[in-house]
Amino acid sequence: MDISALYKCFTECGKVTTDSRNCPEGSMFIALKGETFNGNAYALQALEKGCQYAVVDEKEYAADGHPRILLVDDCLKALQELANYHRHKMGTRIIGITGTNGKTTTKELIASVLQKRYEVLYTQGNLNNHIGVPLTLLRLTPEHELAVIEMGANHPGEIKALTRIVEPDYGMITNVGKAHLEGFGSFEGVIKTKGELYEHLRYNGKHIIFIDKDNEYLTAISQGLTRICYGMEGGEGLYISGKLGACAPFLSFEWEHEGQKFEVNTHLIGSYNMKNALAAITVGRFFSVPSRQICEALEAYVPHNNRSQLTETTDNKLIVDAYNANPTSMMAALENFRLMNVAHKMVILGDMKELGETSHEEHQKIADYLDECKFDRVLLAGEEFGKVIPSFEHFKDVVALKESLERYKPKGYYILIKGSNSMKLGQLQEIL
Repeated sequence: MDISALYKCFTECGKVTTDSRNCPEGSMFIALKGETFNGNAYALQALEKGCQYAVVDEKEYAADGHPRILLVDDCLKALQELANYHRHKMGTRIIGITGTNGKTTTKELIASVLQKRYEVLYTQGNLNNHIGVPLTLLRLTPEHELAVIEMGANHPGEIKALTRIVEPDYGMITNVGKAHLEGFGSFEGVIKTKGELYEHLRYNGKHIIFIDKDNEYLTAISQGLTRICYGMEGGEGLYISGKLGACAPFLSFEWEHEGQKFEVNTHLIGSYNMKNALAAITVGRFFSVPSRQICEALEAYVPHNNRSQLTETTDNKLIVDAYNANPTSMMAALENFRLMNVAHKMVILGDMKELGETSHEEHQKIADYLDECKFDRVLLAGEEFGKVIPSFEHFKDVVALKESLERYKPKGYYILIKGSNSMKLGQLQEIL
């Protein structure tokens, strides 16, 4: 079946699902495969549950000529081509976002700001991979005036592949840092892969990017593009400039555009979130969202899903940033926590994953910094943190850590919790 015929069927449905357990009435089921499952086997079940069509890529599941089972060569490729085809049919202006750290928070802030003036589609959660991105694009409707699409990667070439699906009109790389080094091979590999967004925009004549001018790595690879710049006060050629205020614990700052200054008091933890906020302001002003409404949007935004959240319990105040961790983001979180003017600081850290051969070195750097900080108490979890010197209180995993905290429950602390998502440190909130 060619893409135009498949798209005609999609227009009858309006919704796509890849999960046979979730089959909205009249939707289209696309049978994807994984290491432990074959979606083709659930095609009939999806139809019985309410799907209008089921798309399969193995002939045996379409052998009986069922009129609502559609056979394609490759379901994943069909999903991606369908999304790109739909993207062109809708014609919505799209801002593509990638980066090592902060892309999800930045995407959320940009969407919050743009929604003050426009109908906006944006990536839900972190559905930013080869499946999540096309599923997001397929949610576009004629009512959407702008879309903010997040693109993630942990191997070379992945951003290039995603930009071919999305074909963004504008681009933003939040930053480049030391993450997924096992997949990228090196920090240079990270820069090259994230830079694939810029390469796509160059090649396709879409030259406008929103860029942190203070970031030397991004500046170096953005030559030849039209740069709408943001950065800290004092920088030259800035569309938006910012001046850091208090972080006690919430981020406050001042921003300036064309000689006008505005103050923002956010619900975000950490000075490192200031660049994320400036990015959202830059996009907002570029698309003519009034400055006061931008401030309102930023002040109303409350982070969730264990991303720089402040949670106040009966016994402690928790800064939970346990969705993900890499050397760059962990050091930024620790530096910010060190500068916070609060008493009784406690740190709980879990291993940083996917660092390959640099893993021990990067965990040791964190331990060295912890030794300098002299926090009141430090608890570390995971195999890699078990190898560092000096040895802090260490636990093999979150289960052992949880057992200890349940026995000797801390009280009266500000507690920073950070680690890779697979360490499951987010579940500590219920006992702290």
